[in-house]
Amino acid sequence: MNALTDTLKKMLNALAYADAGENLTGLQKARLLSQGMEGVTAADDTATVAAAPATTLKAGRQVALYIGSELPAEMMSYVVQTCARLKHGLTVLSFQTEGSAQATLEPYQEMLKTAGIDMQLVTLIGDPLPGLARYLRAHPEVAFLACKETGYLGRSLLNGTQRQSALPVPVVLVESHGGNARSLRTPAKHNTDSSHVA
Repeated sequence: MNALTDTLKKMLNALAYADAGENLTGLQKARLLSQGMEGVTAADDTATVAAAPATTLKAGRQVALYIGSELPAEMMSYVVQTCARLKHGLTVLSFQTEGSAQATLEPYQEMLKTAGIDMQLVTLIGDPLPGLARYLRAHPEVAFLACKETGYLGRSLLNGTQRQSALPVPVVLVESHGGNARSLRTPAKHNTDSSHVA
């Protein structure tokens, strides 16, 4: 099962980098790719990387996480691992009040600090899908959006009640009961069908 999980993580990383290349100039692409490989050598091993002190990841690229009133531990674990692996920051998007969203995130503050991930909370207003789309269009640094498969957005995308092209970035649905992640789609500009990763 670990081999499958590693393969899925590599596929999601590749998707994030491929999407980044769609809207960037050649110089920006080169800079992004060099940041992703920064500090990695063939001699690196897991023990050395794990022993290194945590540094805050303030890379220009971001992983967006859409949360409601609850945030399963499996989902946060997936997002933290992905941000650390990609060297991306984390932007949490919520339509709750700032206090409610902070309370939902509170149990994970230590996990974020240990992983060295710079997190910012953005509270949005209005209808969820248009509000998310507006934010994501205005923030091209977001590589992809992660959300719960069983949440409002996940259900509406899976059931077809919302257009899959409504959001300008790939959407990764996280199954909280199994800890698996799957990519729902790539942006409409890629002209590809929905892809089911897991």
